[in-house]
Order: sequence, then C-alpha cells, then structure tokens
Amino acid sequence: MTETIAFLIEKSIVAAGFFVVVLGVVAYATLGERKIAGYFQDRHGPNRAGPWGILQPIADGVKFFAKEDFIPDRADKILFVIAPTFTFMAAGFIMAVIPFGDRLTIFGREVLLQIADINIGILYILAISGLGAYGIVIGGWASNNKYSLMGGIRTSGQLISYEIAMGLAIVALLLDHGTMSLRTIVMQQSGAIWHWSVFTHPIGFMIFLVSAFAEASRMPFDLPEAENELVGGYHTEYSSMKFGLFQFGEYTHMTLASGLIITLYFGGWSIPFVPIPENPGILWGLLTFCAFWAKTLLMMFVFMWVRWTLPRFRYDQLMNLGWKKLIPLGIFNIVLTAGLLLVFQSMGLTN
Repeated sequence: MTETIAFLIEKSIVAAGFFVVVLGVVAYATLGERKIAGYFQDRHGPNRAGPWGILQPIADGVKFFAKEDFIPDRADKILFVIAPTFTFMAAGFIMAVIPFGDRLTIFGREVLLQIADINIGILYILAISGLGAYGIVIGGWASNNKYSLMGGIRTSGQLISYEIAMGLAIVALLLDHGTMSLRTIVMQQSGAIWHWSVFTHPIGFMIFLVSAFAEASRMPFDLPEAENELVGGYHTEYSSMKFGLFQFGEYTHMTLASGLIITLYFGGWSIPFVPIPENPGILWGLLTFCAFWAKTLLMMFVFMWVRWTLPRFRYDQLMNLGWKKLIPLGIFNIVLTAGLLLVFQSMGLTN
C-alpha cells in the first residue's frame, strides 16, 4: 500500500510538472511564431508588452478572459461550449505517453521522465489524435454557421485521409523496432547519430512529417480555417476564452506532434554519442530533458517556417496528395522495409 501511494504521488508530481512545462512552451510558441512571421515579413512583431514583447502571451491570456463571451442565438449552446474544451483536452492527452527524458534518481528512488510507459504507446497516440477532430466537427456544427460547418466537414475528411498515411509510416517503423513502447524506441536509437530512424526510414519520415502537418491543420494544410474562403472556418463564431482554447489546442497539437516526430525519428531524449549510464543521477535526467526540448523546439521552428513560406493547397490538391501519393508511398515503404529486413536477417545482419 505504501509503495502504491508513493507511486501515485510520484506520477502526479511528474504529470503536473510536464503539464506546466508544456503549457509554458505552448504559450510562448504563439509569441515565437509571431516573431518569426515578423522577421520573414521584414517587421518587428510583438514588441510592446514587456522587453522584446516577452509578456505578450500573458497579455493575450488576459485579453481572452476579459473579452465578451458571445454565443449565437441559434447555436446548440451545450455542444458550442463543450467543443473547444474537447479539442484542447484531446491534444493534451497525447502528453501522457511521450518520454520527455530518460530517468533520474531522487532520494534513492528512480523516476521516469514520462507519465506512462505503456507497451501500446503508439496505438494510444493514434487513437487519441483522432479524437481531436470531434471537437472541431462539433464546434463547426453547433455554431449553426455555414462557414463553420464547412470547416468541420473539411477537418473530418482531412484527418481521415492523412491518419491512414501516418499509420502506414508507423507500421514500417514498428517492423524495424519491434515494439510500440516509445521509451524503447528512443533507447534503440541511442548512441551514434546514424541510429536515428530518420536515416534508416527516410521515406517513412517524410510521410509522417507531411501527415503531422495535416493532422495539426497547419499551413499548407489549414483548409478547415481558410480565411479567404471560410472567414475563419470552424471557429468563426467563437470569441473570448472559447476561441483561446481552440488556439491553445492547435499550438498544443503542434508542440506534441513535434515531440512525437523527435521521439520516433530523431532519437527523442538521447544525446548523440553519449552512452546511457546504468545509474543515472539528477544531472543526466536534466540533460536528457533539455536534449528533448532542444530538438522539439527546432522541429516547432520547422512548422512555423513552413507556415510562412508555402502557400495553402486547394482542397482537391490536399486529397490527391493524401490518397494518390502518400498512401501508395506508405504501402511501398512497408513492403520495402519488410523486404530489406528479411534480406538482412537471412544474411545475419539483424538480431
């Protein structure tokens, strides 16, 4: 009983700590994107709230709370209120299985820098990521606005299309690693940098990266909220903190998608050419935690870079890319990976 209570306390502290860190990163990702957009467009970006604009996320939060909360008369009020919360929570649940670091020893107790190391971690992520579409679809329908409804319909079609391609990319990866535990996948990529899956599975990485952009509804796949066509898409009728939750959910999804890409293809928290110690201390745990977030922030920069570089696809181009390009390429990648593994195994080059 004592051990169980200690375990629950440990996991509660780890979960609360990671939640605060992720929320902080998400809040300042909004500032980072606006700054990057400013540099790309030869302007300053936010620079009024605090030195260099570092207090802008706090000012935005206060603004969201202070603005009038408007609900359309003909909207389904219950679903209208639930939708943004659902979207934010669905994005946050993915955090539970992502390893943010290796482990550390505190007061003689080994603590994993991961909320839950389950042996079906990848299946869990695929299942939860699909739930995010429900909040957007519900919000689009409950608004009783034709533009919002169109944005919700686009979201459902987009996510269904690109989840298939993402799943196919992951299947090829699982054939190689032989496990669905994210922590084990990271440990198998430790050591030399060429152990990273991005070098052994380049086709799968490109498929997963493009699908991640579509899953997060990021440019050039932000058709659900295309301003020049749908005014604002699924959140056209939203204001105040409900609109803020939709935005927070979008950036949370982008942050955790970046972390998942790093985990699966760039070694996660592993530090290149540095072996994993048998008895890790606090310093090792902090180093792996910092390594994970350094890689994740670089991947988030790629998301922002692409947004302010590439134009938006048309919807027919979006669907053609998903069904006629990525899915056949994903099937080819599975066959190629299985064939190469069979050849290497017959030659005694794999375990």
